[in-house]
Amino acid sequence: MLHFTKIGENIDTSRILAELAKAPELWHADRSRQRKVRCQRNTLNIFLRAPRKPLPPGAKNANDVHESRIAPAARHFPSALRFCESVAENSGGEIGRATLVSLAPNAEVFPHIDTGAYYRIRDRYHLVLQSRQGSPLTAGNETAVMRPGELWAFDNKVTHSAYNRSAEPRIHLIFDVLPQAGCGLHVYPPES
Repeated sequence: MLHFTKIGENIDTSRILAELAKAPELWHADRSRQRKVRCQRNTLNIFLRAPRKPLPPGAKNANDVHESRIAPAARHFPSALRFCESVAENSGGEIGRATLVSLAPNAEVFPHIDTGAYYRIRDRYHLVLQSRQGSPLTAGNETAVMRPGELWAFDNKVTHSAYNRSAEPRIHLIFDVLPQAGCGLHVYPPES
């Protein structure tokens, strides 16, 4: 597959799921992503690492902001944060943004492209935490069905969308890694 790379499978996600079970109210603490990013309107999310705020001078939106910060909710999810950091360290990269995302039952993330300088040079990862019928994700003309305990990288710089065909929420830990120069899986050269 051109737009997908399976990184691992049979990953123990029980600690992250236990962290989620202890703080279910955090799914509703920040709804800004659903309001501002229309293609994400069927999701709930918990930011673990987010763009630096306030935005630096000249930045129109967070898509061009490279710096990220630990979000307040991250203190409830040490295992999730450690997982993201370990993937970045093992690849020789640097962790960027990270969020837990729940896609509603029988719903979709609508087709979109993650544009901007931030996304252009980073790899996007999905660790599947909960997905009863698998998590179909389409990028370009390819579809991968991701299963619980699998870690995938995919090209979010092409049109992509996701579906949840089950009757329960689909939950992923989604995060970005700035790879070492020349070592990215799905990165584009910086624009000059």
